Formats: sequence, C-alpha cells, structure tokens
Amino acid sequence: MAVPRNLSVKKLLIVALEILLALPFGLVFIKLGLTGVAWIFGGILSGALVFETHYFFYQNYFNQNKTARKIGQALLGLAIGFSIADANLAVASSRLHIFIFLTLFMLLSGSIIGYIYSRLSRTNLLNAMLATVPGGVLTMSSIAADYGRNVSLVALVQLIRVTTVILIIPLIAGASVAQVSNRTAPSIGDYWINSNPSYLLLLSLVIILAFGGVRITKMLKMPAPPFFGTLIIGISFNYLVSWFPFLPNIDFIPPLSMSLIGQILLGITVGEYWGGQKNLDQQTIRYAFIPVVMTILTGFIAAVIAMFVTPWDWLTCMLLTAPGGSTEMILVALALNHNAEIVTVAHVVRLIALNLSLPLWVFLFQYFDQRLAASGNN
Repeated sequence: MAVPRNLSVKKLLIVALEILLALPFGLVFIKLGLTGVAWIFGGILSGALVFETHYFFYQNYFNQNKTARKIGQALLGLAIGFSIADANLAVASSRLHIFIFLTLFMLLSGSIIGYIYSRLSRTNLLNAMLATVPGGVLTMSSIAADYGRNVSLVALVQLIRVTTVILIIPLIAGASVAQVSNRTAPSIGDYWINSNPSYLLLLSLVIILAFGGVRITKMLKMPAPPFFGTLIIGISFNYLVSWFPFLPNIDFIPPLSMSLIGQILLGITVGEYWGGQKNLDQQTIRYAFIPVVMTILTGFIAAVIAMFVTPWDWLTCMLLTAPGGSTEMILVALALNHNAEIVTVAHVVRLIALNLSLPLWVFLFQYFDQRLAASGNN
C-alpha cells in the first residue's frame, strides 16, 4: 500500500529534524524571558532554517507541512483544556455578548484597514482584505489560493502580524523574567511521560477521545477542528471519567511534553512560511507593515473598550483582544496564570464568529472589488 503523501518518510524526517533543532532554540528564548511562547519561537526559527537549508542543498522548497499545525493545535487544545478544566467557565460564558461585539469590532476594523491598505499598496481589494482580517495564516492563504489571489502577499501580511503579536504581547503584558520567575520552571524530568500502566491507559483513552472530538467538530463544520475538538475533550475528560463508579477519583494531567511538541509544531509551520517569502520586493514588505501596525493598534483600542464594559483588568482585556493566533494568546495567558479561561472563551467565540461570517465577507470583498475595477475602467 502506498504511503500517504502527508505521512511520507521524507516529511516525517524533516519534522523530526525541525523538532530536535527547535529544542535548543526554545531553551535560548526561555533564557531571554519569552517563557510563555519560547517553544513557538524555537519552532519558527527551526522551521525557517530547515526550509532554507533544504533549498540551499536541493535548489527547491519542500511542501509546507500543514498537517504539523493541525497536530500542534490538537496537542495544545488538549493541554489547554486540562489546564482550564477546573476554572469557572460560567463567568466567562456570561460575557458572550461582549465577546461577540468585540469580534465584530475587530472584523469591521480589519475591513477598513484592508480598504486603506488596498489603496496605498494599489493591490486589489480582496487580496488586501484577506491579508488584514485576523483569521490566521493558513486559513487566509488557503482562501486566497482558492480564489486565485496573491497567496504570497496574504501570507506575508498575516505572518508579520501573527509573529509581531506573539513577540510583543508577552512583553507588553508583563511576561518578563521578574513576573514569570515566580513560577517554578519545569525541569527536563517533568517532560518525560509517566510509565505507570494506568497512566498510559488513561493517556491512550484521551488520545482516542481526542480523535473522536476532532471528527465530530469536523462533521459539525466547527472552526479549527483540531483545536476546538480536543479543547472540549480536555475540559470534560476528568468529569466524564468520574461518571464510572468502579473507577477511583481521577485527576488526570497530560504530560508537559504534549504542550511542548504542540507549541513547536505551531512554530514550525510559521517558520516554513517565513522561509518561503523570498520573491517579494522591499516596497511590498514596507507596505505590509502598515496594516499590521493599524491592526495591532485596533486590538489595543478593543482592549480599552473591554475594560470599560467588563470588570477585567488591562492584561486580561489585552490578551482576549490581541489580533494574534488564538492558540498562542491562550498560551500566554496560561504562562502568566492570568484568567486563561476568559481568554480561551473569548478566542473561541472569535474563531466561531469569523468562520461563520467568512463566506459573507468573501462575497462582499469580491463584490466591491469588481465594483472598483469596473469604475476604474470607465
């Protein structure tokens, strides 16, 4: 039987090399104080380096590994779910109307920024909108490819924004060495998987249920199935197990290595995209920073609005409105041990709202793009 393309030996070897290379890079970033997202940046640096090295020796790029991000999202969904399982999610869920309002504010602001960017850079409106709406590198790049648009441009702007937010938000939020140092840094031994048979059995059950959760969320057309499906399993696992009367009271916690590998895989996919950005001129890159800066400023404005309409502090509001990757911002909240359940619910609502409204946004972008093109020809 032929080996599936996504599971080819070459791809597995490349991913294994990227993970191994990301480990020392991640340790360096931890020393620099980026504890919350150190392994993500280790993966970014590793993915870009391996991508470029492959081109140097073979004069061609390998296909960017989208499967790695899905696996990374699934691992982090489980880790985050277990981390917030004991939190009071009802409090966060009671603010759904505020989360929806903030999401619509970010989407409308992104549309305005996209229009301004299209006028300044003289690119078509659909390209500009896909580049500036905070929907993620892979999602927006895939949509751009489906509609025959400039994938490199869309990926570039999305990459710059996500990378910038991942870098500056922990620093602005207070993810400094002084704040993180209050938490005990895990040792190498903490990342080993417990070899106890009962623990391995529970871990296997978690993985099986995670596969089921992903499949169900796919069937329901939910956004980011690998993340959302496993997040639900992580939150509910210990509660579900407690239903069985013949089992003792179980408080299962997944190994830290699950979160570590998940973060690295997320970073690797971003790094591979960075490695592929070679055919863009300096003017294109300069223009790309304009919507990035405007989008980040919009995120700060949304955080100020959130402070006025909620009892939450500045740090919480900034994390829940930050226009970066949802998984990454939740990880920062977990690293700071700061209202991770609120940040999680807010970003889940944003993911759902974005995916539900995406077909409408694309239709409107195409419509106005055609109108502008028609008026330009007259």
